[in-house]
Amino acid sequence: MSWIFLIIAGTFEMLGVGSINRFNLKKDKQSLFLLFLTFGASFVFLYLAMKTLPMGVSYAIWTGIGAAGGAVLGMLFYGESKDWRRIIFIGVILGSVIGLKLIG
Repeated sequence: MSWIFLIIAGTFEMLGVGSINRFNLKKDKQSLFLLFLTFGASFVFLYLAMKTLPMGVSYAIWTGIGAAGGAVLGMLFYGESKDWRRIIFIGVILGSVIGLKLIG
């Protein structure tokens, strides 16, 4: 169950990164609420995951999901570069996260 909590936490972290961009663009109360909601949920699920998973593995995977997911969101919804090298390095992040799962 802890791994599921960690994946949920990483997903909310990714959405939180997207909500920062949304808040920067709109500067409205709804965007600010979404920002607090997504990061708050991310921390709650990270807390739940870390009840049984080691801190180092949990943090690395949570950050990896957030970083890679944020980059993909930027490419899909905010017109950021889709250069092949960028995609390869996102794959490296995801491969590292999978590697940590396999050895953790």
